[in-house]
Amino acid sequence: MTALPVLPSAAVACCSPVTAGVLEDDQAEALARMFKALGDPNRVKLLSIIAAADDKEACVCDLTEPVGLSQPTVSHHMKLLVEAGMVTREQRGRWAYFSIVPGVLDSLAGALASR
Repeated sequence: MTALPVLPSAAVACCSPVTAGVLEDDQAEALARMFKALGDPNRVKLLSIIAAADDKEACVCDLTEPVGLSQPTVSHHMKLLVEAGMVTREQRGRWAYFSIVPGVLDSLAGALASR
């Protein structure tokens, strides 16, 4: 079996530190979309649960209890994180599994870092 390299999403590849100069419009939009998605504490917690999982992924069925929300509400939050380019979604049977896009958290942290 040959592993294929994971290519960075546009969101991961886009973002140099905001202190490095004026961002392009598309870079600013990508960053704003991601930070807006993180504007809800439940979504921040959901990301932390996925990041802390042994295999770095989580089933939506395992995300409801830790945040104390219903499955439809968690699915809504996860949809927003997918749309922001922060997580990927994979359907396995009747359950959705979510993984953090490789490098996206480092990219966000790097966007705020000063040089």
